Amino acid sequence: MPGKDDTKVFIGGKKSMSYVMAAMVVLNEKPVKLLARGRSISRAVDVAEILLNKFVKGAKYGEIKIDTETLTNSDGTNTNVSAIEIEIVPPKK
Repeated sequence: MPGKDDTKVFIGGKKSMSYVMAAMVVLNEKPVKLLARGRSISRAVDVAEILLNKFVKGAKYGEIKIDTETLTNSDGTNTNVSAIEIEIVPPKK
């Protein structure tokens, strides 16, 4: 699929370990970015901490970005939603 970015893991409503495993696949080769919005932000932080403290010893935080995105609801009104992007850099080999 052209233009697909396989270094990003979008965090949603699944259990944290699902996202940890998805991120591990990417971290074997290159840095991974965990992206989340709204209530999923706390799950993204949990996933990042699990990766760094239990699974990928020596990995470090890279760039962390926080933002507010404006989404349009089905009734046409706009809602502001917080978003976060957490980069995890694998240890040097």
